[in-house]
Amino acid sequence: MESLKITLLQVYLFWENIDKNLQNIGLKLSALREKTDIIVLPEMFSTGFTMNAEALAEEMDGKTMQWMHEKANRYDAVVTGSIIIKENGQFFNRLIWMNPDGSYQYYDKKHLFGMAKEDSVYTAGQKKLIIDFKGWKILPVICYDLRFPVWLRNQDDLYDLLLVVASWPEKRAKHWNTLIPARAIENQSYVIALNRVGHDGNQVYYCGDTTCIDPAGNVVYYKRDEEDVYTFSIYKNEIEKTRRYMPFLKDADRFRLG
Repeated sequence: MESLKITLLQVYLFWENIDKNLQNIGLKLSALREKTDIIVLPEMFSTGFTMNAEALAEEMDGKTMQWMHEKANRYDAVVTGSIIIKENGQFFNRLIWMNPDGSYQYYDKKHLFGMAKEDSVYTAGQKKLIIDFKGWKILPVICYDLRFPVWLRNQDDLYDLLLVVASWPEKRAKHWNTLIPARAIENQSYVIALNRVGHDGNQVYYCGDTTCIDPAGNVVYYKRDEEDVYTFSIYKNEIEKTRRYMPFLKDADRFRLG
């Protein structure tokens, strides 16, 4: 498939209120008037970015997973975003890739944000998830992962789209707005980075700055401060054209993570 249609939900999240967040996001989705391939939600979209995992974590058959399946089925689209999962006595900041038929894949956040003590509450994942979807290869990651280029390095045309779901505070917005185009240019891929908006229960402010950058470093979409539900297309030929005219990836240093 030459193009993918993506719907991004840059939304306010109600602090530690799963029912209210699912209801609010469901209401926003009900306004969709065009077919889409992938619906993208923020990091910890059902709770906000909280360390209160003991009270809020769900099992893999919990209400948020069921909600994601229902929405994926209703809109005949993948629904993805991260939620708090408890499994085998451990907590995970887990991105779910939910298909319309109820099958799913998941990625556990590799880089846990020590400044918020995320690493003392959650267990880090160790494996990348590469999704083959409609002729595209997609690498989904979570927030703080964006800072680590070795983890995201696009060796051997590993992926076409780097998809980042985040709760990234406004006070580090300059870093966010610098790293997103850097990852797109160095990996010659699309980067879609979705953030939330509004204050959380710790009075941390999130300004959105949700962005899509194409493989040549051009801005496809950008939105700051306001809630937004936006659908747009990305095109495979833009990747092929960039890699053909500027074949930098073949000259990249070879390495393996230990």
